[in-house]
Amino acid sequence: MTDSFTLTLSCPNRTGIVRAVSSYLFEHGLDIVEYQQFDDATHDRLHLRAQVSATCDGVTGPGVDADALTAGFTSVAADFNMQYKFFADAPARVLVMVSQQGHCLNDLIFRWRAGSLGADIVAVVSNHETLRPMAEAAGLPFVPVPITPDTKPQAEARMLELVEEYDAELVVLARYMQVLSDQTCRRLHGRAINIHHSFLPSFKGAKPYHQAWDRGVKHVGATAHYVTPDLDEGPIIKQEVLRIDHSHDPKALQTIGRDAEALALSRAVRWHAERRIVLDGHRTIVFR
Repeated sequence: MTDSFTLTLSCPNRTGIVRAVSSYLFEHGLDIVEYQQFDDATHDRLHLRAQVSATCDGVTGPGVDADALTAGFTSVAADFNMQYKFFADAPARVLVMVSQQGHCLNDLIFRWRAGSLGADIVAVVSNHETLRPMAEAAGLPFVPVPITPDTKPQAEARMLELVEEYDAELVVLARYMQVLSDQTCRRLHGRAINIHHSFLPSFKGAKPYHQAWDRGVKHVGATAHYVTPDLDEGPIIKQEVLRIDHSHDPKALQTIGRDAEALALSRAVRWHAERRIVLDGHRTIVFR
């Protein structure tokens, strides 16, 4: 049983919120080790993240768990109309989905093995066999799930089965080149992260970097966001932008773009795993 937890919450802003939260944590023998809040004056809402420990001065307090903390907090939350959750601090279990481009998967594997991802990759799922060697070299299960227009419903059902089989908290679309159905997006609400180049909505379709080069674009970037039924328009978690100039040909743009994609995606995964992201409608609050 872990002795460290993270609380995230959002609610209408008013006096007494911090006092009520602090009192509840104190009453349960929890020590605040990291605290952040954001007062959104535009929407008159407060967003809060508190990492707490049941160990104080080297002494572990009475046993608690995240479910008990969540249940006990109900009356406090009701008084302030809070949306909240307690998380046990343990590495998030991540299922990675890929197609044929391996730069994001390779980066995630490197950070996972180095201990800097903040999450555990538990399996790699793909609609192609291309990246099997990369996954298996890292000791990861590689599960092929071929997909065609006719088999899309069955393939997505199998994908959701794998999420349950591997007890994955988070699904990462690491250049998975298939559009998920609205139903699957809703099933994975707040639990699936996608990455794409930041040229959208410009330069859609094939060869976006060639299109950007042809138009003389001066920035290359990438966007990591939560998956929603609105294609590539989910709440943004992280964006990377790199300056370029006329000397970069389309191949150079692709290389720079892949670096941006890998960095934005890995940071989004780590922040999700560390419970640093609060969903607020179409936006995110990211406590870094």
